[in-house]
Amino acid sequence: MKGKHIHMIGIGGIGMSALAQFYLNQDAVVTGSDREESPTTKMLEAKGIKVTIGQSADNVSSEADLIVYSDAVPPENPERQSTLPQMSYFEALGKAAEGKRVVAVAGTHGKTTTTAMIGKILVDAGKDPTVIVGSLVSEWGSNFRAGKSDLFVVEACEYRNHFLVFHPEVLVVTNIEWDHTDFFKTASDFDAAFAEAKSQAQIVIDERVYTGEKVPELLTPGEFNMQNAQAAKAAVKAICPDVSDIQLNASLSAFKGTWRRFEHKGTLPAGAELYDDYAHHPTAIEKTIKAARQKFPGKKIIVFFHPHLYSRTRDLWQGFVGALAQADFAYILPVYAAREMPIPSVSHIALAEAVANIGHAQAVSGLDEATQVLRTLGPDNVAFTMGAGDVYKAGEQALH
Repeated sequence: MKGKHIHMIGIGGIGMSALAQFYLNQDAVVTGSDREESPTTKMLEAKGIKVTIGQSADNVSSEADLIVYSDAVPPENPERQSTLPQMSYFEALGKAAEGKRVVAVAGTHGKTTTTAMIGKILVDAGKDPTVIVGSLVSEWGSNFRAGKSDLFVVEACEYRNHFLVFHPEVLVVTNIEWDHTDFFKTASDFDAAFAEAKSQAQIVIDERVYTGEKVPELLTPGEFNMQNAQAAKAAVKAICPDVSDIQLNASLSAFKGTWRRFEHKGTLPAGAELYDDYAHHPTAIEKTIKAARQKFPGKKIIVFFHPHLYSRTRDLWQGFVGALAQADFAYILPVYAAREMPIPSVSHIALAEAVANIGHAQAVSGLDEATQVLRTLGPDNVAFTMGAGDVYKAGEQALH
């Protein structure tokens, strides 16, 4: 990659920003664009990558060698009208992993934390891996860690069968529960994709393998994080059997977590503690609320949920209703459309009404109203901004 010029459309995406750092570490010239500024675009700029906010054909230099685009960038995007060679994010990531000993982490829930845990253990054990994670890891202050060994640890998303590019030495499957319903029309389609991914791996670490692992007490709360730790421990044993149990446990017990995974943000003006979590599937919401109740007995758990995708909200509707009803109160923001057009029959107002039939919920108009409510919550509450969109911004605004 030395001297190559890579232009990345949607460079602020959590995966794209990690790949941008990989290219930079390989001595490539990296530029990119995104629709808005974010923590990841700021991080990239601090590392010397030119990021343009706003997208136009003028952003793409004629001297670039390759365009890499995010899944969220449609074909009609002006920067994709270039005649330069183009690759999707996962095609490019698959190329980056070629020739490496790949540990790929897939699953509906927990893959980000599990990937980060595996990476941390291998770093602590002196194995010097390259790691690409779908979140900012506290220990590195980044979603990318450059290594000099041939170990390549990567979070592998199943959406559009992207994880099939890797053919890993070790495939970790944290769990399988129907998701990405805009692409996988049935649960059977979803299961079939994971079956194919497993067939491509030399070693598969799934629930049948990792549930017997004994793990230490963790800094990150919740039963699901214990399961993530079990999966991480089993994966490291498979790829580097010389790492001792003492080393494994010491590394896991010191793991500090990642951005937007049960992340403590601060104390709100009226006294409530604020956390942020990426949970955007009913099971993840339910498990996060359960972990919050265990960590904060006697406190009211208040959730500010940002539904992500109309198709997911529609297809997993009853799951969302049941999960959100587990909170003491749920404020529900308008659906974050991302790559989709609105579905008229699906709305945050209807979801709030359905939750209110069995629990306590209210629709809010957007980030500004959520911010106002957050500022009023007293010390008997613990608040969570929750979802895969930009709901975390409401919490950050409320803290100031």
